[in-house]
Amino acid sequence: MRKIPMLTGAICCMAIGCLVATTNASLAQTVNHTAVISAAVNKTEAKVIGWRQDFHQNPELGNREFRTAEIVAKHLQSLGIEVQTKVGVTGVVGILKGGKPGPVVALRADMDALPVEEKGNLPYTSKVKVNYNGKETGVMHACGHDGHTAMLMGVAEILAGMKKDLKGTVKFIFQPAEEGVPPGEKGGAALMITEGVLDNPKVDVIFGLHLNSQLEVGKIAYRPGGTMAAVGTVKITVTGKPSHGAKPWSSVDPIVVSAQIINGLQTIVSRNVDISENPAVVTIASIHGGNRDNIISEKVEMLGTVRTFSDKDEKFVYKRIREVATKTAEAAGASAEVLLPYEHYYPVTYNNEALTATMLPSLQKAAGKDNVQLAVPNTGAEDFAFYVQKVPGLFFFLGGMPKGQDPAAAAPHHTPQFMIDDSAFSTGIKAMCGLVLDYMDMNAK
Repeated sequence: MRKIPMLTGAICCMAIGCLVATTNASLAQTVNHTAVISAAVNKTEAKVIGWRQDFHQNPELGNREFRTAEIVAKHLQSLGIEVQTKVGVTGVVGILKGGKPGPVVALRADMDALPVEEKGNLPYTSKVKVNYNGKETGVMHACGHDGHTAMLMGVAEILAGMKKDLKGTVKFIFQPAEEGVPPGEKGGAALMITEGVLDNPKVDVIFGLHLNSQLEVGKIAYRPGGTMAAVGTVKITVTGKPSHGAKPWSSVDPIVVSAQIINGLQTIVSRNVDISENPAVVTIASIHGGNRDNIISEKVEMLGTVRTFSDKDEKFVYKRIREVATKTAEAAGASAEVLLPYEHYYPVTYNNEALTATMLPSLQKAAGKDNVQLAVPNTGAEDFAFYVQKVPGLFFFLGGMPKGQDPAAAAPHHTPQFMIDDSAFSTGIKAMCGLVLDYMDMNAK
């Protein structure tokens, strides 16, 4: 995974509170766009499904989305939308200026696939193989990014058809490398921000969605505040004293010390974190030390992941990991070096509370009030988090599981059997269009 620079500043952008407070409009007073959007969706749905199936059959890894980006750019250009290409390596940005003054609303879709060999039996199953980290591997859209891209193309077509009535500007962000880039490269949301994707014109608010293979089609799940976890990888190197395996008393065994550290780390979540407020995760997923049965090695390296849902929890958990590792090692006569975060870091994907409350009726209009539900905190991570460090945002989940299926039986994301039902897309398009139009109505200049 790539190194992503940590960004500073308050995750919760309170500016939106002022923005909402100063407007004397409310969603109850906005134009009801539901019927217009529904009619437009009916006309574009077949196109969206076609685009999605094409992208699914021709997946591309992070920073290699050349074909996908070309298709997106050509489509936006055909709609008369101003297009910027090669933003953040392969990213595409479309700018649609409405006929009336108003805010700048950004919509984001990610385009990249994963190094996963598909095992489904869809007629558009991916057969693509590439060399990844020195090994031949299959490539698959195992997280729904093909659907995200296709839906945003459909949203662009619908909103372009309403250009003269738009009360503001829409910025369409088609982002590469959400899942990561090859070693030594930069990419994703952080690089697009560095290259000015939130400027010229300056974005006021951003919306994004993510398909969920274990949430039923037609449903939307959302959560104000910390929605997806901040994630930092951790590397712990324990250094002891080597010895012959027959004489362990002559050693300071880093493997034994590492076992003690791992056990100690588990108490951080179980005994130190107030999980009634926010969950947290400390996982050691890789441990390497030694190369023979009769040699006690000098070093052990451990790799893991740490996930939290607030700045406060992150600082506390990071502090405890360093204390547990270094003090446990010291007590055994060894030493421990803790690199945290190591290699990559994503902040919390934070939904601005005021914006979420204000835009909830838009989601309910798109899916029906009974189909919009409060989500539990998701311990996965998303680089959409970098955008909402800079501007207020709302990120929600869109059901992609066939109706009637047991969520426990549905294949999770990032697996070879992952599958999204094409009937999911109409609800997502309605939601994104509705968010844009309602927000513009409330904040027209």
